[in-house]
Amino acid sequence: MSRIHQLAPEAAAGKAKELLDAVNAKLGRVPNMTRAMASSPAVLEGYLGLSGALGKGRLSAKNREQIALAVGQVNHCDYCLAAHSTIGKMVGLTPEQILDSRRGTAVDPKSDAVIRFARQIVDARGQVSDADIGEVRAAGLDDGAIAEVVANVALNIFTNYFNHVAETDIDFPRAEPIDDHHEMCASLPGCDETR
Repeated sequence: MSRIHQLAPEAAAGKAKELLDAVNAKLGRVPNMTRAMASSPAVLEGYLGLSGALGKGRLSAKNREQIALAVGQVNHCDYCLAAHSTIGKMVGLTPEQILDSRRGTAVDPKSDAVIRFARQIVDARGQVSDADIGEVRAAGLDDGAIAEVVANVALNIFTNYFNHVAETDIDFPRAEPIDDHHEMCASLPGCDETR
């Protein structure tokens, strides 16, 4: 059971109602995460604002979902993995691309660079190296796209942490479990397999 009340849209008033109605109009439903965020309309408005702005950026919907899946996997956010596995399918990711994203990789070289860079940002807490920046630039990302990867990582860390604190009730089909430690560890320098 959620530790932060998940406000029913029909019980909402004022700004919370306005925001939940906008979510419903866009998605055709009001997910439990946004219901919980509506306990503070400022939080929900901030989330929707950043998410909406990034949706108008240069990263594709597929790349944004791949980042969400990679970050959600690193942070073990079951709610976000369920939500973004569902949304990923809606924007055209195959089941294999969803699993690859969760494992921190992709077959397509540009998508692979985006996902790996997103993982590096999370793993290094933003302290990426010049070589990391060089690799993502070599894959075709300019400064604007790099900035958007950072912003998408931040957005997804926010939702991961929010859902951890709230223990949001999962209202999407659960993502299939994967044994990701060995595969993820193999791709990271200095990884300790005994963790």
